[in-house]
Amino acid sequence: MRFLADESLERAAVDVVRSLGHDAAWIMEDQPGMPDEEVLARANSTGRILITADKGFGDLVFARGLPAAPGVILLRINTGVDADTRATILAAALQTRDDWRGRFSVIDSRRIRMIPLPPTAGATPG
Repeated sequence: MRFLADESLERAAVDVVRSLGHDAAWIMEDQPGMPDEEVLARANSTGRILITADKGFGDLVFARGLPAAPGVILLRINTGVDADTRATILAAALQTRDDWRGRFSVIDSRRIRMIPLPPTAGATPG
């Protein structure tokens, strides 16, 4: 799968996505400091599923209705958990499921919640 990792993700998480054989671009390597709206637009234009730890993307998709057609994965794991453990939880989720496209998914330390993207968020930019 093709992913775009937001700069809120640590290197350990990006490395584990890549180690699983996925194509993962990382904002921190390509364009650190990119505004969230532009990150979401980049995910859309490149067909990549966004992986982020920034809850603000939920507001962009649901409250503002910005397109997120490929999908969004929000890694919502307590900040007290170390980076390697967060990466392990992400790896387990990516190995368990492959239906991330077209959904807003929330991964926490106990479960994965997935909801279909709203119609406005699923629209392709035009």
